[in-house]
Amino acid sequence: MASSSFVRSTLLVLAAAVLAAAAAIVSVAISMRPDVSVTALDNGATISPAALNQVTITASEGIERAEVLLDGAAAPVVPEGDGLRLAVPELDEGLHTLVVRLPHRISPLPAGGETRIFTVDAAPPELAVQPVEPAEPDAPAKISGSTQGASSLHVQNKPIPLTEDGTFTVQTEPGTTAVTVEARDKAGNAATRKVPVPVRHPGMRAVHMTASAWSAPSLRDPVLQLAREKRIDAVQLDIKDESGEIGYQSAVPLAKEIGATRDYYDARAALDQLHQAGVRVVGRIVAFRDPILGRHSWENGQRDRVVQQANGTPWTGGYGEYAFTNFANPEVRAYNVALAEEAAKLGFDEILYDYVRRPDGAIAEMRFPGITTTPEQAVADFVGQTRPVVHRHGALLGASVFGIAVTRPTQIAQDIPELSKHADYIAPMVYPSHWGPGEYGVANPESQPYDITKRSLDDFAKQAAEGDGSTAIIPWLQAFSLGVSYGPEEIRAQIKAAEDAGIQSFLLWNANCRYDPEALAPR
Repeated sequence: MASSSFVRSTLLVLAAAVLAAAAAIVSVAISMRPDVSVTALDNGATISPAALNQVTITASEGIERAEVLLDGAAAPVVPEGDGLRLAVPELDEGLHTLVVRLPHRISPLPAGGETRIFTVDAAPPELAVQPVEPAEPDAPAKISGSTQGASSLHVQNKPIPLTEDGTFTVQTEPGTTAVTVEARDKAGNAATRKVPVPVRHPGMRAVHMTASAWSAPSLRDPVLQLAREKRIDAVQLDIKDESGEIGYQSAVPLAKEIGATRDYYDARAALDQLHQAGVRVVGRIVAFRDPILGRHSWENGQRDRVVQQANGTPWTGGYGEYAFTNFANPEVRAYNVALAEEAAKLGFDEILYDYVRRPDGAIAEMRFPGITTTPEQAVADFVGQTRPVVHRHGALLGASVFGIAVTRPTQIAQDIPELSKHADYIAPMVYPSHWGPGEYGVANPESQPYDITKRSLDDFAKQAAEGDGSTAIIPWLQAFSLGVSYGPEEIRAQIKAAEDAGIQSFLLWNANCRYDPEALAPR
């Protein structure tokens, strides 16, 4: 009996030892199993098709032995770093399975692996943004809309809390010209809308004043009297004119460098005086006709700032040597934008560009160094570059254009629908004296001021609506005599034509800055 008991005990001890050894072997085998990691894809995740190609696979060793299966078939992968990245060209929406197997380098031992079950969602969330109502220049605008299926919403990269019904309303910062709204779902699909923020022009009845005219009491005082009598509610005061002179002591560095500043008026004092008279002040900047900048640039080796003839000499075209600077040149553009911003900071209520165009003449004979698009688009882009800058300081932006631009945009690089996307208002120079016989079916435009003004403004309003329905049309009207004597009756005829075209605003032009009160009814 003792011997039998000893044998059983021995057998039990041996069995236990064998079991322990087997367990140790299994433990070692498991510990030696390759460690596989799948990143950018959680089990049960919902992802976009594009996100699948961000999935990477790494292993503790032997990644080259990995078998990658997508829905049971070999998945395309590319090496990336020490691992692999999925390179799936296309995957249908719905449920899918990714399996990664990595055999042990000793074949009988266990393989490593990972499995991910996931859903592909390719549809972006629904996003609708309502048209934005025009806002005052210094006031916020309201952005409203709705989204369905989104997990997050951003306006101008700022997160907006989502409501249960998906609707949202946010306010912009004053001076904002456009906002980007993005709705994103859990899969990472995004719906994006770029929404223009129109600014409401308050309207104006204005007269043109040069810088030197403002310095002369004999010309300034009658204009102030027009304001006191409520015949006008705005004054257009030149900042930079056709000569390239700046009427006040600008602090813009390039203006000082080229000697463009003058002492015709003190900007701060002039603005205070006009604002105290209850009128808005429109600062006119002659943009690209600038012989001071042109001559200085040419003589100092910066010739790309100047519009050139085909042979590389400065363009003249009847305007004089160096007269036209190059609208495609970044430094020329920056100079004018800097003047516009300075004026807006000083308190000019509006900036009105003039000569925001190419020279008239055969474009085949002109060179615009550095241009990368059409002249029409380059000019419009420049206006678009300026608007957010002046808006930040509460000012509006207008662009003066030729009357013929509405039918012949390439002749002077002024595309009205395109410009309307970037300006708060378009100021067409529809002077009757500047139209040829038969234009718009008017036999003698200068002798028929109502007819030519009404028909041309109807055309401008139509084209401006194609670009941005909120862009105002504020015409330049003729208050001077050329071939026909123009007095109060002819001026009133143009004003009436504008009103009949649905336009309550105007700017009167007289180079001598003298205006007959009889042409302007008090309001």
